[in-house]
Amino acid sequence: MSNNVTIRKITEADTAKIVKWRNAPSVVEHFIYRTPLTEEAHLNWFHNRIETGDVVQFIICDGENEVGSVYLRDIDPVNKKCEYGIFIGEESCRGRGVGSAAARLALDYAFEELKLNRVFLRVFADNPRAIKSYENAGFKKEGVFRDDVIIDGTGYDMVFMGILRREWKKEA
Repeated sequence: MSNNVTIRKITEADTAKIVKWRNAPSVVEHFIYRTPLTEEAHLNWFHNRIETGDVVQFIICDGENEVGSVYLRDIDPVNKKCEYGIFIGEESCRGRGVGSAAARLALDYAFEELKLNRVFLRVFADNPRAIKSYENAGFKKEGVFRDDVIIDGTGYDMVFMGILRREWKKEA
């Protein structure tokens, strides 16, 4: 378990690193949308989603090393909720607790800074490692949507998970 995990807000200067990580086959296989990410597309995301406050995105640091990204998207201030996402771009940092630690930091931000009540996520049902990481961060399984995502003609089940503010306070 890594205890040196921190997160910092993403900047435009992180574009090349995000594009590299996001296009790595070991990352792409766990994303619903698998179209290759270009620098132009990321900059569009940065200017139209992050700068507008619809998304808060962070770079995950393990000690001095930048290893991935975590984000809170579709922030809904009326219903006080958002969707959570993460990817660890550096393969050597997977399976060491970095993702769970980054999730806890992002949840702290969601509940303390954004004053949200609920954070949810979607994960492929056939990704038990990610599900375990999310559970370690405090997320609970809420249901399975069968054949929710179709990729290359094949249906994939998605596990929906969430954490409520009152559950997070107990975990903290």
